[in-house]
Amino acid sequence: MSVPLTKVDSAIAGLSISDEKPIEKDLKDKKRQSSTAPGVWSMQDLGQYHPPTVDIILTAAEKQKIEITLPIETQKTGWKLNTSPKTIEDQDILKLHLINPPVKKIDLHFPLGLEVTARNSKGVTIKDALDAIYKQFKKKADDELDKPYLAGFEWDKDECWTRLVVHQTKQGAPAAPSKKSKKKAKEEA
Repeated sequence: MSVPLTKVDSAIAGLSISDEKPIEKDLKDKKRQSSTAPGVWSMQDLGQYHPPTVDIILTAAEKQKIEITLPIETQKTGWKLNTSPKTIEDQDILKLHLINPPVKKIDLHFPLGLEVTARNSKGVTIKDALDAIYKQFKKKADDELDKPYLAGFEWDKDECWTRLVVHQTKQGAPAAPSKKSKKKAKEEA
């Protein structure tokens, strides 16, 4: 009864018991890589607006206050909210990032209170934003919409740092003449 206790297990038979540390696996090899593209931010990383009366400890990222810029192409779409974004004449603008620097997710706020979120891990594009808006309005009839056309987006940092305001209009932008009508005009002239 005075024999010291030893570990007896068939799984470790033949192995010596010692105080050696177990072999550690290299966690860097096993860690999953992020699925976001390099250079893509989150809106919180870009910084947030805090009124001067609020006492909040700001992180380094929030102190940066990186300014957001919108491409002018978002104002020229003339897109109807209840139609697919594929109906836009210039399909190349759909590939552009909605804001610069690119973000993973952004809230789109309508004046009447509706808020839609556009997401893309590689940076929200204009197509992502239009798809999110279309998803909300695709079942609405034309006469149900007071202002059925997209006028553009606005970033108001004083109101809310993390969202864009969506502006609408009653009439779409004047449609640019298609390539076919340009050819006909040249042939007639």
